[in-house]
Amino acid sequence: MNIIKHFINKSKSSSTSNSIQSDTVFQADPLSCNIQENINSINKKTGSSSDIVIRELTGGADNSVRIAVLYTEGLVDKEYIVDYVLENIAEGLKGNSLNQQNCFDALKGVDLPVASIKVIEKIDNLFTDLLSGETIILIDGFNQCLSITSKKWVDRGVQEPSSQTVVRGPKDGFTETLRTNTALIRRRIRDPNLWIETKQIGRRTKTDVAVAYIKGIANDKIIQELYTRLDKIDIDGILESGYIEELIQDEGFTIFPTVYNTERPDVVAAGLLEGRIAIIVDGTPFVLMIPVLFVQFFQASEDYYNRADISTLIRILRFICFMLALLVPATYVAITTFHPEMIPTTLLTSLASQREGVPFPAAVEALLMEVTFEVLREAGIRMPRAIGSAISIVGALVLGQAAVEAGIVSPIMVIIVSFTAICSFVSPSFNMAMSIRMLRFAFLLLAATFGLFGMALGLITMVLHLCSLRSFGIPYLYPMGPFNLEDQEDSVIRVNRRNMVTRPNLINKDDVVREGASLQKETQDKGDEQ
Repeated sequence: MNIIKHFINKSKSSSTSNSIQSDTVFQADPLSCNIQENINSINKKTGSSSDIVIRELTGGADNSVRIAVLYTEGLVDKEYIVDYVLENIAEGLKGNSLNQQNCFDALKGVDLPVASIKVIEKIDNLFTDLLSGETIILIDGFNQCLSITSKKWVDRGVQEPSSQTVVRGPKDGFTETLRTNTALIRRRIRDPNLWIETKQIGRRTKTDVAVAYIKGIANDKIIQELYTRLDKIDIDGILESGYIEELIQDEGFTIFPTVYNTERPDVVAAGLLEGRIAIIVDGTPFVLMIPVLFVQFFQASEDYYNRADISTLIRILRFICFMLALLVPATYVAITTFHPEMIPTTLLTSLASQREGVPFPAAVEALLMEVTFEVLREAGIRMPRAIGSAISIVGALVLGQAAVEAGIVSPIMVIIVSFTAICSFVSPSFNMAMSIRMLRFAFLLLAATFGLFGMALGLITMVLHLCSLRSFGIPYLYPMGPFNLEDQEDSVIRVNRRNMVTRPNLINKDDVVREGASLQKETQDKGDEQ
């Protein structure tokens, strides 16, 4: 591709091609025709940063032709710049007959093996490309410059996800590189209707944010609503997808997550096939998906790789563990404090003997143990990985045993808190596990104040709050509230794969048939023939 030829064609015509694109974003400061003024402006704007490399080349009669090549070290393929860009431009600058007027004609033979070249007219857009890993070429006497694709930086590569592990299923996970993540999705969905549109968010970071959906399956109203919310974001920087999650969620005053995040490409691919929309943020391996339902946080990708009966059993177990992690400590406090008549005599005698000598009420004892366990869990996460797990396990064993022997807590309370913590780990989603941890303290206080009546009041309030939540207009408790019999095939239970014919009705409105359609049609045709 001849870069000078494209440059001349761009000056003569406003039309664009696949190789060269016009910079249509109008900024306040245009480029100067004087190359030195442009260089000085760049140095002043960047504070002459050491990683901004500026290579000036001269040639022609009396060295009248000046060209500057700019790139950010560490973000570009340096070998490509040296072997192709600088070498080919230097070769084109040779010749005594070359001057500022005929330099373009003399350099028509310079070819660069690049994916795309873009013409830039504004200095602010020059900085955006320069700091994104593109190579900028300035030519003296022209108030335009070229931006050449040359991005290349070190990433950690595709590895197994650390937060969502499976026994059976793919072992690859998203990385911090946007294009690697989109490639992992494209590898699974080879459909031209999979549209991926990228925009930049953040006044200073200018973070690339990609929106992926399958045209014809995803709801157009939800897509439009997502773009509206993304366009309203006015912030100086986006450093992780959590920024986007907080800024686009429907309800800010809730402890329940209304945007799903995952670092598994197979989960995102499955969500796209159901009509959901993925939001991929450069710099983080966690991809967001909307809209999200409450039952989705109790579903794991492994559920679809095992038999339906096994997956259904595990899902029911997760919901049971959710209720146990939420209510077991509160139930113990409520019964022992307000309703001891509900406990069998033998068990009541055993509990009374265990609590003999404990100086605190059951509520204070439970709160003390819960806070201690949360401190140990947080310390185990923040400690270096080599000793973090050892500290948390040893700390729990030593502190628990010492507390029982000292008569501060009873053995039954240690069992209850440990069992509750184990149940909270069953949830496949870390966000939902965090919600359980916070709600447990609220139910504990209600039980200590009002007993079982307080727990019932808390459950009613929680259910009403869940019913009021929306995720991009979709009811959070769907398909239980509002109830939809057809979509129960993949909620708490999972039916056989042959019977999962349609996509979720409330999420998808157009292409609802996904699996078993051809088999169902063949069976129906055979029945009609008979």
